Amino acid sequence: MLDKFKNMTIGICNDHAGVDYKKKLVKMLEGKGIEVVNFGTDTKASVDYPDYAHALARAVEAGEVDLGIALCGTGNGMAITLNKHQGIRAGLAWSKPVGELVKAHNNANVLVLPARFISYREASVIVRAWLETTFEGGRHQARIDKIPL
Repeated sequence: MLDKFKNMTIGICNDHAGVDYKKKLVKMLEGKGIEVVNFGTDTKASVDYPDYAHALARAVEAGEVDLGIALCGTGNGMAITLNKHQGIRAGLAWSKPVGELVKAHNNANVLVLPARFISYREASVIVRAWLETTFEGGRHQARIDKIPL
């Protein structure tokens, strides 16, 4: 399923709410031959999500990783922070169809997941769907071109 991504590097970040899901997602992705770079915390001690979001965003913008995945309680803090970076299009997804659309229509280079509001099973389905979806371009590219200030 994810075999076409074997030469890809994905950055992943999280705060304390996303530790468990991150560990499982890393294992799933590495099991498919995808290199994963950890920009998140590995403990459940309270941390500040912007510290981790900015590190992931800088790595995506610099081309150090191909794509990114971010997790926090609602996903909103990560999404807000990530989208402050001009080279980032972070899409918050809570279902498979939303995960597909943030790639197909928005060409999101970072997927954000709300760890406290979805099951791990849902998270893994969303990640797979987002990775496997192709950006549609066309009218969607024209809209993306209007985003930068």
